[in-house]
Amino acid sequence: MSSRPDLRVDDEVGFIRFYRNLSTADNNNDTIRVFDRGDWYSAHGAEAEFIARTVYKTTSVLRNLGRSETGGLPSVTMSVTVFRNFLREALFRLNKRIEIWGSSGFGKGQWKLVKQASPGNLQDVEEELGSVGSGLSAESAPIILSVRISSKAAEGRSVGVCFADASVRELGVSEFLDNDIYSNFESLVIQLGVKECLVQADVNRKDAELAKIRTIADSCGIAISERPVADFGVKDIEQDLTRLLRDERSAGTLPQTELKLAMGSASALIKYLGVMSDPTNFGQYQLYQHDLSQFMKLDSSALRALNLMPGPRDGSRTMSLFGLLNHCKTPVGSRLLAQWLKQPLMDRQEIMKRQQLVEAFVENTELRQTMQEEHLRSIPDLYRLAKRFQRKQANLEDVVRVYQVSIRLPGFVSSLENVMDEQYQTPLETEYGAKLRAHSDSLAKLEEMVETTVDLDALENHEFIIKPEFDESLRVIRKKLDKLRHDMHTEHRTVASDLDQDMDKKLFLENHRVHGWCFRLTRNEAGCIRNKKHYQECSTQKNGVYFTTSRMQSLRREHDQLSSNYNRTQTGLVHEVVNVAASYCPVLEQLAGVLAHLDVIVSFAHSAVHAPTPYVRPTIHPRGTGNTVLKEARHPCMEMQDDISFITNDVALVRDESSFLIITGPNMGGKSTYIRQIGVIALMAQTGCFVPCTEAELTIFDCILARVGASDSQLKGVSTFMAEMLETSNILKSATSESLIIVDELGRGTSTYDGFGLAWAISEHIVTEIRCFGLFATHFHELTALADRYPKSVKNLHVVAFIGDGTEQDADADAEKAKQNQVTLLYRVEPGICDQSFGIHVAELVRFPDKVVNMARQKAEELEDFTTSENQGQKQQSAMAVDPYSPEEVEEGSALLKAMLLKWKADTEDKNLSVEEKRQIMRDLVKADEKLQANKMFQGIKTL
Repeated sequence: MSSRPDLRVDDEVGFIRFYRNLSTADNNNDTIRVFDRGDWYSAHGAEAEFIARTVYKTTSVLRNLGRSETGGLPSVTMSVTVFRNFLREALFRLNKRIEIWGSSGFGKGQWKLVKQASPGNLQDVEEELGSVGSGLSAESAPIILSVRISSKAAEGRSVGVCFADASVRELGVSEFLDNDIYSNFESLVIQLGVKECLVQADVNRKDAELAKIRTIADSCGIAISERPVADFGVKDIEQDLTRLLRDERSAGTLPQTELKLAMGSASALIKYLGVMSDPTNFGQYQLYQHDLSQFMKLDSSALRALNLMPGPRDGSRTMSLFGLLNHCKTPVGSRLLAQWLKQPLMDRQEIMKRQQLVEAFVENTELRQTMQEEHLRSIPDLYRLAKRFQRKQANLEDVVRVYQVSIRLPGFVSSLENVMDEQYQTPLETEYGAKLRAHSDSLAKLEEMVETTVDLDALENHEFIIKPEFDESLRVIRKKLDKLRHDMHTEHRTVASDLDQDMDKKLFLENHRVHGWCFRLTRNEAGCIRNKKHYQECSTQKNGVYFTTSRMQSLRREHDQLSSNYNRTQTGLVHEVVNVAASYCPVLEQLAGVLAHLDVIVSFAHSAVHAPTPYVRPTIHPRGTGNTVLKEARHPCMEMQDDISFITNDVALVRDESSFLIITGPNMGGKSTYIRQIGVIALMAQTGCFVPCTEAELTIFDCILARVGASDSQLKGVSTFMAEMLETSNILKSATSESLIIVDELGRGTSTYDGFGLAWAISEHIVTEIRCFGLFATHFHELTALADRYPKSVKNLHVVAFIGDGTEQDADADAEKAKQNQVTLLYRVEPGICDQSFGIHVAELVRFPDKVVNMARQKAEELEDFTTSENQGQKQQSAMAVDPYSPEEVEEGSALLKAMLLKWKADTEDKNLSVEEKRQIMRDLVKADEKLQANKMFQGIKTL
């Protein structure tokens, strides 16, 4: 970490007063204020303490501004590097908002807000964020969404949303009906990968519907920003959209403007992003309507259960499906992959179209490798590049980067044209070849302009300049620069001769970004300049030692001066060239979409081919028909982990035969992996990816709903069991007959009887009412009785465990017992029931003390004896007490017993007798009745 700058403030008293007034006026715990002080940054008060703990991991870095006796202001400083790292952490991991205050230029101590940023709005801080300027670059774009709800009884729960990715000038809207838990809204924010959500301010925190929206946002890791109710008004929205949209028609004529709730959300979003204050946005935006039903729905539980996106603690990239499948070579491809994984398709034809493209690259190894290693690798982030032109931030280097992309397009087209297999030629030509050829033609004029105006030879020295032939002044300066360059090379030869170093392998002349033109020696040879006064070292870095001479310093200064004059002279021409290039932004954005699509398809093919066992193309049945049958299925992430030899298992979810599978078996036996891998494979198939099986056929699922793992949030008053019930309630309210339900260990958070009762009732409801495909892993072995009640729907499976080792007998009884208690987990799933859980075996695996394990085993055996031997034994004895007697003996015994009891009632009724006295009278009556004592049935009852 860089060293911390010293805390230096000119007017301490004035700044402290300003800061405290600022904090009083707007106190928001989610907002961090940082002050830009030139080459360092500072933060103060509670925000300084937060940064100290977050960045430096200690409060010892805090310094007091002002006199401590008058209540100094805790402060912390950050170098530029530390600040940028904090910015990424705050925006992408902590969901904070950032305000950057800078000097107003109107005198000492005058500050103004110069930049603002939030998880969904990174426009102001893209330069500070660097390569992740367009969001979590590899994972997703920063989508910001505004939501407005109407919960009037007559209308039901209507939800209207508007969303945007600031790096692409598009506004999406959607309006739909929802249930009381807003499961459609949850699916939407997951589909879009929303980072920030704008909601109406709830001053008194009493709006139950807004509270539900907040809960969903929190569970999905989305930052919430409250906006005044007035921001959601639709008074000016048509006028604003008419100015923003590319469509020349009035916004009022567009069908999307009929969605009043969505338009209210759009109004709030446009105000929040400040879009109308930037004239460069006018006429640049597109408006489209997002159809929630065209994609599979996922809830936040399914997102976690299927390990869809990387978690903060994932050590390996293959621990998430995104990390496993992401072999994309471009930033736009990685972002599109994240979008596809959250938006599995529902259209069978679209799924098969993607599969056909993936298959083309799976079958053609040369085409796949050429695309990855030669073509896609050299493509920059075209969306971000287009945005630089749109925001007037582009320079000549950006123009050259567009040119370099353009001249590579014929290579893409040529590679695609070389595909000889007829079944792949047409889909590849339709999806990529024709589009790339058209974009290449569109950019031909740009190529011509660049080749005419830009000095492409100078690119070798990382110089971006206009050709000197364009202007006499430029030509004169260029001539002098060429003379200087010749002199530099002469000095290079002189130094090489003096040091006896090879100019091509050991001693290099380079234009360093800090030191300018200077020499570099490899580190092994650096000793030759030590103790030689006419060589001055500049710095030592990984790639060698940079040094210079007096002659080279003089030449460098003159070169820098002439280069500055050249740039100043060419400014007008550069501005003109950049403006012409900016007009190609729509083509760049369309090209980015085509190349991103190509990148993801090639990445899918790469993943399919390079898996430990290659993936296969699944058969997809029309929606609502067919079964899900997988042969030798594997979990794609699990099989990639080190030291794992994955055991494959078959899956058969068959309508009217085995639509609901109950899986029992030992702890750590593979139940959870088995049910989750089915969800992962279904999701992969509906994104168009190949799947980890040897054969696969799947139906199309409209949603995957999961209840797995124990999770709680005591700070929010939600226990483990409550969280479990909330997730299950969501499943029961959201599932349809076309859904896939995955339940792992339901009912563990309460008593055994309550838990089993709930598990049974929920399972029965899924089987009889929802009637969808489902998988239930459980330790409630009694639940397997469902298969007897519903034999056409429920099937029992178990994971196999081998107990004991019967190969030889040990004379020592304890050793024999220990051997018999050994459990070998086979991770194989077979039909039938497993009536043991082997929890004590898990305790042994994690090395519990022997005394604890032995006590646990003893207690378990006692309970088992009590519940099985005694209770069942009593029932058996009771049955045996009656069954062996003839009807005559039973009739006689019953009559004698009844007569005795009537006599006992008469002798004890209305008498003030104790319980013991009443018992003694009964004993005397039995003793006196010889016939009763001789009856066989009565003798059997006496022995119980």
